[in-house]
Amino acid sequence: MEYPLRSNGLPMNRAYLIEMPLSIPAGVADVAGTKRYIIRMDSMAFLERIDRLQPLPLYVVHGDEDFLKREVIRGIRKRVLEGDDMAASIHEGDKAQLSEVCDELETVPFFGSRRLVIVEDADPFVTRFRAALEKRIARLPSSGVLVLELKSFPSNTRLYKLVADASSIACKAPAAFRLPQWCGQWCPARHGKQISSQAAALLVDLIGAEMGLLDQEMEKLAIYIGERGRIDPADVDKLVGQSRAENTWKIFDAIGAGNAAEALGMLDRLFDQGEEPMRLLGAFSMQLRRLAQAARLVVQGKPMASALQRVGVPPFAARGAEQQLKFLGRRRALKLYDWLLELDLGFKGGSPLPPRTLLERFVVQLSRPEPRTATMVGTR
Repeated sequence: MEYPLRSNGLPMNRAYLIEMPLSIPAGVADVAGTKRYIIRMDSMAFLERIDRLQPLPLYVVHGDEDFLKREVIRGIRKRVLEGDDMAASIHEGDKAQLSEVCDELETVPFFGSRRLVIVEDADPFVTRFRAALEKRIARLPSSGVLVLELKSFPSNTRLYKLVADASSIACKAPAAFRLPQWCGQWCPARHGKQISSQAAALLVDLIGAEMGLLDQEMEKLAIYIGERGRIDPADVDKLVGQSRAENTWKIFDAIGAGNAAEALGMLDRLFDQGEEPMRLLGAFSMQLRRLAQAARLVVQGKPMASALQRVGVPPFAARGAEQQLKFLGRRRALKLYDWLLELDLGFKGGSPLPPRTLLERFVVQLSRPEPRTATMVGTR
């Protein structure tokens, strides 16, 4: 289920904060002088409340979104240490020993009131010491805060059930279609600049559904625009589009010209530079879905330029997109959705071929000329 976002870039998700009587002993934090019971929350909700929550003895920060986990741990670090960085220690999960971690937690720091102990990539640590952790969860020292950073924290385990709801922070990215809205609200909250909805959508198109990279690019854009208060599509196009996605669009330009050799050459160079096939598939899919949407509008009688604008093709790619549609022809353009689904299934194990080969074959398939009888309506 998806939820709308708050004005500060955090989603109004499930009711993670519920007023409860002051006598509730467990799962309670002091918020602005009142006692509130906090049910198991996600990272977005936690980041919104961290400055007003009393630190707990344990936090399990889990999930597959590394950016959110870093933000949560940074927030905990700031809240717990209050500037005393000497009271923090970090352990690697595959090397950490429970006895050493516990000794550090019980050591009172010289200046601050709490010691922070972080176990990074703690999945192997939890696996090795699960039974002992289950026994110690309820009696962690008040002088320390333990943070376990995990990839997986299954809800059917005894440890999960023993961890207080307020201590379990799930880090999962919003759905991809929510990311432009998140950018529009995270950017002013974190980087002090507004970003238009069109610019946010373009940024997500160019970067992909990676929150950490989106945050980095928003920081660069905020610096780039100087005294101006808003980031516009032209800023994203100039700073991000040309530096990050230019080669991807050039591949499509080569496809639109029917030049399979040139398209494959540029694709190979991207692979040689370290680009992952899955990331390139994401960039390809975004553009091809828009071409498919525009093709349907053209078939319905809408002018080509209007159709491309309506489906959100960025200005710098509009001319190339029109040429690509003309080259593909109506029949193939209307089959793009089916082809993308087949390619995605192949990437996920539906084909014995490696992802790189699948992508190369797809480029060749798109670069083949269409018979003259299948010209796109509205392109003459």
